[in-house]
Amino acid sequence: MSVDAFSNTFSLYNVGEFGAAEPEDGQRWSTWPAITPSERGPEPHPDWLVTSAAAFDTELGIVKTGKEADVFLIERAVPGDPSQPSILAAKRYRGTETSDFHRSAQYHEGRRMRNTRDTRAVARGSSYGHSVSAGRWAYAEFEALCRMHSMGVPVPYPVQVNGTEILMEFIGDDSGAAPRLAQAKGSVSQLSSYLEQVTDIMLTMAQAGLAHGDLSAYNLLVHHDRIVVIDLPQVVDIASNPNGMALLHRDCVNVCDWFTRRGHNCDSEEMFAALVAELFA
Repeated sequence: MSVDAFSNTFSLYNVGEFGAAEPEDGQRWSTWPAITPSERGPEPHPDWLVTSAAAFDTELGIVKTGKEADVFLIERAVPGDPSQPSILAAKRYRGTETSDFHRSAQYHEGRRMRNTRDTRAVARGSSYGHSVSAGRWAYAEFEALCRMHSMGVPVPYPVQVNGTEILMEFIGDDSGAAPRLAQAKGSVSQLSSYLEQVTDIMLTMAQAGLAHGDLSAYNLLVHHDRIVVIDLPQVVDIASNPNGMALLHRDCVNVCDWFTRRGHNCDSEEMFAALVAELFA
């Protein structure tokens, strides 16, 4: 569904008796003013981002459902302001009782939790522990997005994190969200360009000692012939995580298998060797 179609679903603003706009159903005040600077994306903030405390967040619909989180489309705009609003993707993590992140332990190895109370709650599986787990994934992905953005890796700009919700740049246009690489039916030259871009992304991450950990054609978007990486909560530090090398190798196998099935030569062992060389360069 297009952004315009989502927008037409809602009457965006309700003006109260004194002329001040008030949120309607499906709206809230912008959460930007309520969060700390450390929960906001890297500076300088992009020009398109609305940071006014007078802005509303209007929920326009759901973009994607997943095993661990759902993604919604959000418009952030100031009532009566004719300037272009921010169209954002809101990724909301569910608690472990309703999610399916069954391999989470292998990604968390080498990471420390903020305090022992959280660690005990997660281990017990209490209601608080479920909320901690969801927030843990949200903050892990936000931190990964910030780091990748600062490194020049093509990722959605991370706007903010608040509890179990990440707001980020919406990758798409008026016709809808950008397609996944898995849906791409490009020419030989386009596939060659996509493989080159994915390889460059993996090399940049390896130079920083990182692996995506779950890379495949399903978490790579194609937007105007540019590859954009998404779904980053499981990014691992290869040196500190005992599963790091295995996860890096799996990323190589997943990527090369997809391109090979489409008739494009890609050797996963050669790719893995090149990435390992970057790790120890």
